[in-house]
Amino acid sequence: MEERLQKLISACGLASRRAAEEWIAAGRVTVNGEKARLGDRADLDRDAVLVDGRPLKPGGGRTYLMLNKPRGYVTTLSDEKGRRTAASLVEDCGVRVWPVGRLDMDSEGLLLFTDDGALTHQLLHPSHEVEKEYLVWVTGNVNKALPVLAAPMELDGEEIFPARVRRGRDSGGVHQLSITIHQGKNRQVRRMCAQAGLEVLRLKRIREGALSLDRALKPGQWRHLTDEELRLLTQPLSDR
Repeated sequence: MEERLQKLISACGLASRRAAEEWIAAGRVTVNGEKARLGDRADLDRDAVLVDGRPLKPGGGRTYLMLNKPRGYVTTLSDEKGRRTAASLVEDCGVRVWPVGRLDMDSEGLLLFTDDGALTHQLLHPSHEVEKEYLVWVTGNVNKALPVLAAPMELDGEEIFPARVRRGRDSGGVHQLSITIHQGKNRQVRRMCAQAGLEVLRLKRIREGALSLDRALKPGQWRHLTDEELRLLTQPLSDR
């Protein structure tokens, strides 16, 4: 049966009707390959309705978002100190989602949001050993620090597994490193670098599991994950 697009989108659990209307107006919805307009109607049994390039499905399922988090935002749903939250950047998605893990206020890059508790558990539970890769810009004696980062260490009495570290470009005394870890201790990369004698100037997460940050996303922008990206994110560790 034909229904207005905003009603269909809302019924599938993707967004409120008001948010769906904004999506339509912004050109994010297509029907049978044509950009939708406010007032358009469709029948999901007959028409191909896409939102951000993903098929709209009855029952909707869950929501999965990729945000390029800027620096200066805390990774909480609200903040008693009145600081800006990463959640505020995705509030126009139209459904209640939460951040998967954390990325501290001074860090930037890939941050996932979802309303899927099972996926959240899969990505965060230590037993799943989901890799996270960061680009880190540092000052200090990198040659001396590299073997320290690549060896087991303790932080505040906690055992930290060795990181996988690759050296990037150097410029004006600033060194770029790629650091990959699979634990999720608070401010772990910054603390590891400090213990290795390095000062972190900038830290950006670029990968979680097999999912990489979309380089087309500017800081503060978000989009839905594609079906292929969701498959990469949820595939068993042995398949990665």
